[in-house]
Amino acid sequence: MHRRQFFRAAAALGALSAVEFAPWQAVAAFAREVDDFVRGPAVRDHPLRQVSPHVWMIFSPDGFPTPENQGMMCNLTFIDTAQGLVVVDSGASVQIGEMAIRQIRKQWQKPVVAIINTHYHGDHWLGNHAFVDAYGADLPIYAHPGTIREIAGVQGRLWQTLLEQWTNQATMGTRVVPPRLPLEDGAILRFADVTLRLHHFGKAHTPYDLCVEVVEDKLTCVGDVAMDRRIANMDDGSYLGTLAAYTQLEQRTASRIWLPGHGEPGGGVLQWNRELFEGIYRPCEQAIKDGLPLEEAKALVLRDPRVASRARETKGFETNIGKYVSLAYLEAEAAGF
Repeated sequence: MHRRQFFRAAAALGALSAVEFAPWQAVAAFAREVDDFVRGPAVRDHPLRQVSPHVWMIFSPDGFPTPENQGMMCNLTFIDTAQGLVVVDSGASVQIGEMAIRQIRKQWQKPVVAIINTHYHGDHWLGNHAFVDAYGADLPIYAHPGTIREIAGVQGRLWQTLLEQWTNQATMGTRVVPPRLPLEDGAILRFADVTLRLHHFGKAHTPYDLCVEVVEDKLTCVGDVAMDRRIANMDDGSYLGTLAAYTQLEQRTASRIWLPGHGEPGGGVLQWNRELFEGIYRPCEQAIKDGLPLEEAKALVLRDPRVASRARETKGFETNIGKYVSLAYLEAEAAGF
């Protein structure tokens, strides 16, 4: 048993004897105190970087969670307005959120006035805990209504547990703090000198992704709808939906910079992803039409120049391409009926 797990178990046993006849609220409160006591280590500082006149980010160099990076795998974005800072995605743990707060307090003497969580995968919202601790329980936290339901339901506890497992308990002490204010497609948030327009295009990376357009900067935070040199986790998503989302983003925004949840921002992020996804999905689509099995579809994908040209530079390609082809094959199969 890991040392932190031992201490948590010992504290839990003590709680049972101490509150044997107490109401459930007391048990829940004690459990929160145990989580706060048994905490993972602090995360080392990652510097802020300015991307556009109002947008700054903390770049995460890693694409996947490990004990070494302590779950630091998602970019954190900060929109600097005259009213205060707006955070787009708060990171994978309370420790990462606390690191982000240290960084922004070095740069600005202004409060965080809102958080937007782009979707329900935990590397994008578990850091909410740190921000409500620092700025108050009434801090507005926005998300798509579907994301709010998922985090308040099974996805919240699931992602809390997964991040603990993947990081060897480095994220311990992180509480689930769901967003509570819904944003639909086309919603507009104004913060003094900055206008944010929210976009939702149906099922893409998940069924409930929000993209955050910073209108004045011609920049859109795309969350995990697109990534830089990494294939998005498509277990909850759709290749066709993602490709349609790219077209909608280009038509409905004047953005010249696409800031992904993973990887470097830039003007070519959507095009890079579009070609890779076309190279994965279209051969599977053709294989279904030709009655070819999955293994032959995979061979077609690997030979496709849009995939072959990107294989070496795409993080996690070798270990994940088989799963991504399987998901594309199943989606193409379903679309054919």
